[in-house]
Amino acid sequence: MSDGAEHGPDALVVAPTVGVEEEFILVDPATGHPVARNREVAVAASRRGVDLELELTSCQVETATAPHHAVADLLDELTRLRSVVAAAAAEVGVGVIAAGTPPTVPVAFPITDTERYRRIGERFGMLAHEQGVCGCHVHVAVPDRETAIEVSNHLRHRLPVLLALSANSPVYRDADTGHASWRWVLWSRWPAAGPPPHLRSHEHFESLVTMFVASGAILDDHMVYWDVRPSDHLPTIEVRVGDVQPTASEAAAFAAIVRGLTLTALRDIDAGIAAPEIDTAILDAAMWKAAHDGIDGAGIDVLTGESVPALDLVGRLVDDISDALDAAGDADLVTAARRSLDSRGNGATRRRRDFRDGTDGPGIAGAAMAEFTG
Repeated sequence: MSDGAEHGPDALVVAPTVGVEEEFILVDPATGHPVARNREVAVAASRRGVDLELELTSCQVETATAPHHAVADLLDELTRLRSVVAAAAAEVGVGVIAAGTPPTVPVAFPITDTERYRRIGERFGMLAHEQGVCGCHVHVAVPDRETAIEVSNHLRHRLPVLLALSANSPVYRDADTGHASWRWVLWSRWPAAGPPPHLRSHEHFESLVTMFVASGAILDDHMVYWDVRPSDHLPTIEVRVGDVQPTASEAAAFAAIVRGLTLTALRDIDAGIAAPEIDTAILDAAMWKAAHDGIDGAGIDVLTGESVPALDLVGRLVDDISDALDAAGDADLVTAARRSLDSRGNGATRRRRDFRDGTDGPGIAGAAMAEFTG
């Protein structure tokens, strides 16, 4: 993504590139239970020209797009990759779903047999073995690491709204968790997860990573799992807060919003506008409320501490980045996504509606499979 962001007065004229990593769960098509077949699915996908990443648990695979200037091209690639994953899974005799957590689970998630993953399993025990969760990670190109730190600070107060918007994991262990994003609740148990601190500089960031590793809280810098961070392997800002999206079109719209936020942050940085320093207690409360309510309840405006309908907070965010969406050519896509959100809800809304209508865990998995390539 090195052909990324223009910086300076014309920063909004050419949009930086955007790419997406999506994590998926492999399931038994009949029972909806996760199945440990990721290596076989990866081999089948490779024969179709797609290299899949193996995740921590062996019931998961991950795709990664190329960087794109046009979100329409990003959507095309997301759709193609999902089609390949579905075909590869079918060849192996399994299904695949895009859900933050599996609706029904086995006794344990087997750890993928690599040296690093074995070390994580040994070090973190049940935390690792229960980590069969799936996110949508959006990468937006930025000029350098120092800029990535500044953008992280500017995006930090936006994280609760992004979490509510992307929530897609209300059902787990064949039960309604009472949360729209149970994935985020599980994921936030890791030592370096959740919203990042307000970072003073790149040196401050590196000093924290050094402390985490030296103390044994994490094994390496790859385990800095903050909801937004400078990527550890690409010249991008990486927004990791979202659940994996049910459909490719929802993933593309989410990526467009993240890019709009990044463009807006770059404009503010150029204008000398400081990122708001949000009280950690308020931000923590807002993150939990977003994970709990999703878009179907209320959220917390972290700038005022007031309770506000979650959909109103989504509307405010989109209004705040309207210039960036226009400049990137993404305004129509995001407008259509908002209409869909108003009419049918997000992934958490739909899966909870299915569950409350009497659909059990295997049925929820079936509904997710039906949407996977839709």
